[in-house]
Amino acid sequence: MKITLGTLKDEGDELAAFLEPRVGVKPSTSGDAIEIDDEGVRKGVKPRDVKTYIKRFLFTKGVRKKYRVFVSGKELTVQEIELKEEEEEKPEKEEKPAPEPEAPKEEPAKEEKPKKAAAKKPRAKKKAEPES
Repeated sequence: MKITLGTLKDEGDELAAFLEPRVGVKPSTSGDAIEIDDEGVRKGVKPRDVKTYIKRFLFTKGVRKKYRVFVSGKELTVQEIELKEEEEEKPEKEEKPAPEPEAPKEEPAKEEKPKKAAAKKPRAKKKAEPES
């Protein structure tokens, strides 16, 4: 199984260490790729599972939204997403405090009364049955 890291090649050794206990074999790092020996992989671990492990690694690094992981057969590719200017500005807008509500408009004919909660009706008490 081969994992092509692309711009994430600086984190290759950390990713290999992260994957080792999950796949059951130590992945070998070379340049911008990680090789995992298919024969040493734990039973039941599929490339789709390794994709999930890579996404979890990206999340722990705080860069999950900047990368996508593609699976093609036994080859995985980690690709950086090119963010547009609009998308880069959105987080800044979210951090700004919400605008203050406008001053209430005056309506001369109507006065609003505060609503009261409905009064609870008392329950009928059960009569004690005389013991014989």
